[in-house]
Amino acid sequence: MEVKTSLLDNMIGVGDMVLLEPLNEDSFIENLRSRFDHNEIYTYIGSVVISMNPYRSLPIYTPQKVEEYRNRNFYELSPHIYALADEAYRSLRDQDKDQCILITGESGAGKTEASKLVMSYVAAVCGKGQEVNKVKEQLLQSNPVLEAFGNAKTMRNDNSSRFGKYMDIEFDFKGDPLGGVISNYLLEKSRVCKQPRGERNFHIFYQLLSGASDDTLLKLKLDRDFSKYNYLSLDSANVNGLDDAASFRTVRNAMQIVGFMEDEVQSVLELVAAVLKLGNIEFKPESRVNGFDESRVKDKNDLKEMCELLGIEQSVLERAFSYRTVEAKMEKMSTTLNVAQAYYARDALAKNLYSRLFSWLVTRINESIKAQAKTRHKVMGVLDIYGFEIFEDNSFEQFIINYCNEKLQQIFIELTLREEQEEYIREDIEWTNIVYFNNAVICDLIENNQNGILAMLDEECLRPGTVTDDTFLDKLNTICAEHQHFESRLSKNSKFLTDHSLPHSCFRIQHYAGKVLYRVEGFVDKNNDLLYRDLSQAMYKATHSLMRQLFPEGNPAKVNLKRPPTAGFQFKASVGVLMKNLQTKNPNYIRCIKPNDKKVAHIFTDSLVCHQVRYLGLMENVRVRRAGYAFRQPYESCLKRYKMLCKTTWPQWRGPARDGVAVLLTDCSVPTEEFAYGRSKIFIRNPRTLFTLEERRRACLEDLATLIQKIYRGWKSRTHFLLLKKSQVVVAAWYRRYAQQNKYQKIKSASLVMQSFIRGWKARNILRQLKYEKRCKEAVTTIAAYWHGTQARMELRRLKTEAQNKRAVSVIWAYWQGTKARRELRRLKEEARCKHAVAIIWAYWLGLQVRRDYRKFFRANAGKKIYNFTIQRIMQKYFLGLKTTTMSPMDNTWPAKPYGFLEGAHTELRRIFHLWRCKKYRGQFTEEKKAVYEEKLEASEIFKDKKALYPSSVSQPFKGDYLEIQKNPKYQKLNSAVEEKVLLADLVNKINRANGKGSPRLFLLTKSNFVLADQKTGQVKTSVPLPDLASVSVSTQSDGFFALKLKEGSASASKGDFLLSSDHLIEIITKLHRIGTTAADRDQINIDISDEFLVQFKQDKVCVKFIQGGPKNGNSAACKRKNNRLLEVSVPSP
Repeated sequence: MEVKTSLLDNMIGVGDMVLLEPLNEDSFIENLRSRFDHNEIYTYIGSVVISMNPYRSLPIYTPQKVEEYRNRNFYELSPHIYALADEAYRSLRDQDKDQCILITGESGAGKTEASKLVMSYVAAVCGKGQEVNKVKEQLLQSNPVLEAFGNAKTMRNDNSSRFGKYMDIEFDFKGDPLGGVISNYLLEKSRVCKQPRGERNFHIFYQLLSGASDDTLLKLKLDRDFSKYNYLSLDSANVNGLDDAASFRTVRNAMQIVGFMEDEVQSVLELVAAVLKLGNIEFKPESRVNGFDESRVKDKNDLKEMCELLGIEQSVLERAFSYRTVEAKMEKMSTTLNVAQAYYARDALAKNLYSRLFSWLVTRINESIKAQAKTRHKVMGVLDIYGFEIFEDNSFEQFIINYCNEKLQQIFIELTLREEQEEYIREDIEWTNIVYFNNAVICDLIENNQNGILAMLDEECLRPGTVTDDTFLDKLNTICAEHQHFESRLSKNSKFLTDHSLPHSCFRIQHYAGKVLYRVEGFVDKNNDLLYRDLSQAMYKATHSLMRQLFPEGNPAKVNLKRPPTAGFQFKASVGVLMKNLQTKNPNYIRCIKPNDKKVAHIFTDSLVCHQVRYLGLMENVRVRRAGYAFRQPYESCLKRYKMLCKTTWPQWRGPARDGVAVLLTDCSVPTEEFAYGRSKIFIRNPRTLFTLEERRRACLEDLATLIQKIYRGWKSRTHFLLLKKSQVVVAAWYRRYAQQNKYQKIKSASLVMQSFIRGWKARNILRQLKYEKRCKEAVTTIAAYWHGTQARMELRRLKTEAQNKRAVSVIWAYWQGTKARRELRRLKEEARCKHAVAIIWAYWLGLQVRRDYRKFFRANAGKKIYNFTIQRIMQKYFLGLKTTTMSPMDNTWPAKPYGFLEGAHTELRRIFHLWRCKKYRGQFTEEKKAVYEEKLEASEIFKDKKALYPSSVSQPFKGDYLEIQKNPKYQKLNSAVEEKVLLADLVNKINRANGKGSPRLFLLTKSNFVLADQKTGQVKTSVPLPDLASVSVSTQSDGFFALKLKEGSASASKGDFLLSSDHLIEIITKLHRIGTTAADRDQINIDISDEFLVQFKQDKVCVKFIQGGPKNGNSAACKRKNNRLLEVSVPSP
């Protein structure tokens, strides 16, 4: 790829207008045309970039182009917006100078695209990393969101910004982006209710109807047909080149990247749908008895659907459209609204609702993209604001927009001139003041606090009595009649009395960009920007999540009778703040120009471009730049570029660069009046001098090229010869080596054969000797074995004979003892039989005597005794059957009742037995075991069927001290620091809000507080009294995360809440709850079980959301930071 080495090389036309010769308006326009025809859309005026809108895509924004302009000098390559962005970024990073990039031009000139290119270039060249890439992506994705809600199709531009945007991008000391802050100015909210012919409402309305799913539209009660909504123009609803459905998907994705939660996105879409529904509400007159007309809603279906979207009672909003309450001090008065006033109230509500929603979006984006670090940041500001507007019908919006452009033109001239003066003073160059048009007189006409147009408009709006647009025009005619830039048909200045191009209801201001005719109709109403208090209060009563934030003045408890500031006053103040902000930064300018009004490529309209060149003050800018010296360059760069023109400085100058430049210019015969020496730069007065040096350099380069070719060809031939010679030496060396290797291999193989034969002969001799020795050893061993065997057998026979003699004696003795025992046994049995016979005879005799004595009583009591005996035997059998019942309290088995008459006793015995065995079971408990079972019971009441982690904790005993803090010498210091008895000691992870990662901490719980200490050192990090603990939040899933929430206003609340995770979550929360229940001097701790809860981290609240994760999450829950206000915990699926 060919890379240009200088701004002056191979240039089409003149790349820097400062070098244009001759300098006049015609040559200026012709240079722009020439470059535009060759797709060179960027041109410089010094450090200012002129950007022509090509109305088509050009291959000049590729990643290769980004690398080409990265870390290159501003004038080193051809003009490009990347060169300005790189210069600004490097000045910010290396010189620690805050930068601002001011992008101005007409609507349709390409300002929004230019701001995107600047931001994309900065994002491409700054640092990398996960967090840095996330910040860059959020900053870039904020553009589609703001464009959808703040841009619209106009006659001049299909994507026209209808608001002003200033973004401060904050960087750290390395140049990596940390975040940003967006400021918005004057959203054109009148477009919500009415659009000129050929233009559209804001993009989001069409994107929502085209790209939302059928389910979403059903929830929002919308239809895809644009014609069903009064606020949407139909003649230009579809725009060539704009895919509203795809844009809606892009916006949804961008909102997710920026950090909007799903419920926030849904809330925003509900408000957009409510605005569409609001435009369909129509009114009809209804006469009252007192003769006044009253408005009534025609068809209440749209009103009902809108109220359902906002969560407001239909009757409340319907009354607010029909009545207006006026308060003055302690008095209230209610008046009816006629149809015209009702339509005004409807449109005012729609405009306020949409504009406040847009401001909320900007604030919400700022919350997500703001820098987290508290250190000082480097700042680069990008200003993309509406251009100067001159329409056929210009109203209050165009007046405010043109006032802002007057202020930007003023600061442009001042900063450009100041920069030029400061450089001449810095370089000790004599400076001649330049006469230029200062538009401060026009700014004073508009913003003067005494007689300015805005001040008089505010005075009319606040004046009691009848106030109309005509009274405001009369006041202008009285006070501004003599001003040279103000024109009115009704003023005292007689020269405009017969000017028929100036209608009676208009006034004209001669801006720096030309004369603009303003129609005063609507000035007072648009400046007042009033919304009836009844409507504000009705909106405040809505249950929608955003309405109270959007309409805080509707709070009945905070009624403010003071009149709100006017739109003009607010815009003037915000412009003043913007100007002060811009003056503290180093400015970089991009002046955008559109080549034609048809929005097509390859068309260059001279008159239109000339008009923009005039009102942008580009010719004045060139004259200021060329007032002293047209071209300036550091001595080192100048000497490096032109040193070949002088033999003394070529090829290398050994002295200071300034002396080398002096020698060079003297040798080139440049007149002394054509240049001047600064401290670090050479200044050339006339561009022709520079062009002469360039021509001589070009001719010299051709001669040098010829010389270089000659030297190169000689070097190449010599190199080739030396290479051939070296190759021949290498080939010969390799051949000699090969021959010697072959000879060596033959000698080596012969030696190996001889050695192998000799070693074989020696080995066979040794083998024969070893075999003979082995046979001798085996013979000796065999003889010895036979001899030992004979001796062993002889000894065995002797031992067997002795054993047989001893056994015979033992057998004879045993037989004799047995005979004696059997004789004694027979004698004892005979004696026992005799005693038993005597006992039996005596028993029979006694029985006979008893039967004779009791026979006479038996017949009288036999029945009763038999009954009692039978019952006794049945009960005995019944009770014996109960012996099979176990003593376990968990055993619910019980024998069936044998007889019906035992039913009551059977049930009562079962109850008594169960109570008795429970008492026996409890009697076995120690005090410690009893306390553990009470904690288990309390854990069951808190978590059973509420948290998925509970079933797995039932079988695990509550140990309490998992760290053995009393025994472990490592925690001796920590044990001495805690005065009370430690009820629980465990290792937990403290979750960091910044990245969602955990830090190990020691968690100690006593009866009065809980302590977090460092795991390694044992040093106490935090000690929180339990009375300061308000509640504990956990999820319903099987994770170990829990949040300890502190009471607001307590001594410990400044530290924020604690988000922890532990493997013993059930035991920790049970002990906390048990301590709060048993303590009489404090409230019970609330246990909140939910999959989404808020945690207060110092000043910000963060939502902790639990979701079911996939297999990739492993077996443990993982916490990840999604944005500034959301931590997401992925829990493995069960």
